[in-house]
Amino acid sequence: MQHKFFVNPRPRASGQSRSVESFKEFDAVELYCPKCGQAVPVRKRLLLVLPEGDKYEYLCAVCATSVGTKVVRGSDEMRVII
Repeated sequence: MQHKFFVNPRPRASGQSRSVESFKEFDAVELYCPKCGQAVPVRKRLLLVLPEGDKYEYLCAVCATSVGTKVVRGSDEMRVII
């Protein structure tokens, strides 16, 4: 038996490549809380503003336990406002 492989015949839009990411960033909606013992909704709050990006903390919406952090990288250009 011979296998046939199909190729998408539609041409790609100009400037579009296979390595294009299909997302920019994720935000957590639910994470596991060790205190509650289950996956719970989370709230994201700004914890620190760092030179390499903003650091956010994820808090359990039920008991306010910290369940994770995330650093959102900004642009490569650092601006100082005086």
